[in-house]
Amino acid sequence: MAKWQNENELIFRVAIAVPVYRLFDYLAPEQLESIHIKPGTRLEVPFGKAKKIAFLIECVQHSDIDIGKLKRIERILDEKPLLSAKDLALLHWASRYYHHPLGEVFSAAFPVALRQGKSAVIQTEKRYVLTELGKAADSGQLKRSPKQKSVLEKFQAHQNSLSEAELSAWNANWRASVKQLVEKQLLQLAASELGIKSNEPIIKNNALLCNPQQQAAITAVCDSLGQFDVFLLEGVTGSGKTEVYMQIIRTVLERGQQVLVLLPEITLTPQLEDRFRQRFNASIAISHSKLTDRQRACAWIAMQRGECSILLGTRSALFTPLKNPGLIILDEEHDASFKQQEGFRFSARDVAVVRGKLLNIPVLLGSATPALESLQNVENKRYRLLHLPERAGNAIAPALQLLDIRNKRMQEGLSEALITEMRLTLAKNEQVLLFLNRRGFAPTLICHGCGWVARCRRCDANLVIHYDEGILRCHHCGQERRLIKQCPACKTGELTPLGLGTERVEKVLTELFADKVIVRLDRDSTQRKGSLEDYLQQINQGAVDIILGTQMLAKGHHFPNVTLVAILDVDSGLFSIDFHAPEKLAQMIVQVSGRAGRAEKTGRVIMQTRQPEHPLLTTLIRQGYNSFAKTALAERKEASLPPFSYQALLRVQATDAEMPQLFLQAVVELAQGHSNGHVQILGPVAAPMARRAGLYRYQLLLQSNKRPELHALLNLLMPLIEKLKLAKKVRWSLDVDPVDLY
Repeated sequence: MAKWQNENELIFRVAIAVPVYRLFDYLAPEQLESIHIKPGTRLEVPFGKAKKIAFLIECVQHSDIDIGKLKRIERILDEKPLLSAKDLALLHWASRYYHHPLGEVFSAAFPVALRQGKSAVIQTEKRYVLTELGKAADSGQLKRSPKQKSVLEKFQAHQNSLSEAELSAWNANWRASVKQLVEKQLLQLAASELGIKSNEPIIKNNALLCNPQQQAAITAVCDSLGQFDVFLLEGVTGSGKTEVYMQIIRTVLERGQQVLVLLPEITLTPQLEDRFRQRFNASIAISHSKLTDRQRACAWIAMQRGECSILLGTRSALFTPLKNPGLIILDEEHDASFKQQEGFRFSARDVAVVRGKLLNIPVLLGSATPALESLQNVENKRYRLLHLPERAGNAIAPALQLLDIRNKRMQEGLSEALITEMRLTLAKNEQVLLFLNRRGFAPTLICHGCGWVARCRRCDANLVIHYDEGILRCHHCGQERRLIKQCPACKTGELTPLGLGTERVEKVLTELFADKVIVRLDRDSTQRKGSLEDYLQQINQGAVDIILGTQMLAKGHHFPNVTLVAILDVDSGLFSIDFHAPEKLAQMIVQVSGRAGRAEKTGRVIMQTRQPEHPLLTTLIRQGYNSFAKTALAERKEASLPPFSYQALLRVQATDAEMPQLFLQAVVELAQGHSNGHVQILGPVAAPMARRAGLYRYQLLLQSNKRPELHALLNLLMPLIEKLKLAKKVRWSLDVDPVDLY
C-alpha cells in the first residue's frame, strides 16, 4: 500500500544501470534548493554498499515502499538534463521495444566519463596547424625521418588544424614527430576552433559534378529537410554515394543544423573523415571505441551544445544528443555491425528511424546491397527508394567470373588459373586484391596418423593455427595453447594444418611472387594503433602489389589501381543452418567485388568455387543483387521468416549443461500459459555452438506473423522470467529481431 508524504517531501523515481526490470525510489536530497528538477538529470545515489549514478525518471508524491526504508539522493550532478525530452522519449521507446532494463538503456546513451558521474565540460585540447613554411615544404626532404614525413603529409592533406584527439585516432605515436616539426617551424600551435567561423564559407572545396541519378537523390532528400522521411539510397559500389551524402550535408549545414553520420566499422572512419574535412569548413566530431573516454565525452558534449556540426561515429554514437538536428545518415545500412550483440541488443538502423520520426527529420540509409528488411520496407511504402545504377565518373562495373576449382591442382588455396591471372595483372603494374574471410594460418590442426584434431577445451570449436606466433588460438573465447609438433593422442603421427587462413596464403604468396610487395590486412596484422591507416596509405600510393585480407577489406575502401579481385573460398558461406547466411554471402560478394575497377581501368572479379552451378552464385552473376534479393524475399515469405514474421531469441548459458534446459522449459510453460496461439514457441534447442568459453548454451525462439502479438507476450513474460528461481542460476538474455542465431 502506498505511503503518502507531506507536500514538501518529494520522491525521486530513478533508473540505475543494473540488469533488473524496475525503477528505484529515493528521497530528495536534504538541501534541495529547487524542485524544478527535470527527468534525465544525473544523480549520485547510495546503492547497496556502493554509490551509483542514477537517471531521474520522474518526481512523485508517493512510494509503494515504506518511507522509513527509502535512502536519500546524495548529489544532483546536472543543473539541467543533458538529454532533451525527445532524446528521453527515444530511450523509453527503446527500453520497451527491446524489453531491456531502462537504467541500462539510459546508461548506453552516455559516454563512459559521464556514466561515471564526471562533469559535462569539454577539456580543451591543443591543436596544431601548418605554418606558411610547412604549407610550402616538400615532404620528400624528410625521407630520412619517415614518421615526420608521414605527419607532415597528413597536415598537408588536411590544410587545417588537427587536435590531439584527431592525431591520436590517426596514429598513437604522433607526439615526438609533431614536436620535431614544431621545432623545424613547419607546424605551430593553433587556437581551439569549435564551430564554424561566421566569416568563412561552409564549403572549402567545390562539389563534384553529379550524374542525373545522383542529382535526383540529392534533390529528393533536400526537399524533405525539416520533416520525417526515410530514404534508401541503393547505389552500386562506386556509384558516388559519399558525394550524394556530402552535397545533402552542405544544405543541412547551410540551414544551421547538425548531421549524424553512422558507419559500421571503425576502419572506415579515417578516410571518410578526411573527405569531409577536405570539403567542409565545419567542426567534425568523431566517436568510436578506439578513442579515449575523454575524447568520446568531448565529442558528445560538443554535439549536445551545438558546438560541432557533424558527428562521424559507429553504432554507439546513435544516442548522442544534437542541439539542432537536421539529418541522420547510416552508411552500409545492411551491415550486421549495426546490431549490438551483447547487453542492450539494439539495432542502430531501426532505432535511427524511430529517432528521425521523433525529431521530425529525414533518415538516409545507404548501401550497394540493402538488407532484405529495408527492401521490403520500400515495397511496403515505408521507405522511399533512391537508385544509383551507374558507377560515378567513367568507372565501369567489374566483370564477375566463377572459376571452377574441382579436381584442379591448388597451391594453398590458389588455383593455377588464378595465379596466371595475377601475374598478367601485376605485369601491367596494376594491383591485385585477394579476399579470404579467415585469419590465422589454418583453421584446423589434424593428425595424419590417427585423425586427432586440436580442439578448444572450453568451446565446441577447433583451435586455429597462428604460425608466426607459434600458438593455437580459439577465435571464440580467445584461449591460447603453444603450437605442438607431436600428436598427443598417438605420439607418432604427423600433425598437418587443414584448411586456409590469411597467414597461410600470405606465406605461399611470398614464395610465388618473391619480387612483389604483399600486405595482409586482418585483425592480427592491424592491432597496432595507426597500422591500418599506414597500410591503406601505402596501397593508395601504389607501394603495394598484392593486398590480402578479411572482412575489413570488403566495404568502403577506394583502391583506384586494383583491377583484379579474387574471392578464394566462396563456398564456405553456401551451407549454413542460419537463414541469414545466403543474404550475408551475397552482400559480401558484391561488396568485395566493388573494390575492383573503381577508376578508369576496368576491373575483374574471380570467385573460386566447387559449386559453379549453385543458384545463389549464378543469379548474382547473371542478374545482380536485386534479382537475388527478390528470390530470397520470396523464399522467406514462403517460409514465414523475417521480414514476413517477427522474432525474439532467448539465449541461456551456464556451467552446468542441465540448467539452461530446465530454465527454458520453465519459460516455455510460462509462454504457453500466456500465449493466445499467435506466437510460435520453437525450442528449447542447443545453440549452434553448444559450448563456448566453458558455458553450455541453449536457446528458445519466439516467432509471430504480427509484431504486436509478439511484444504483448514479451511484456507479460519478462517480469515473470525474472522471478523464476532458476533465473539466478543461469545467464540469460533476450534478443529482439536477432540478426544471427549463433
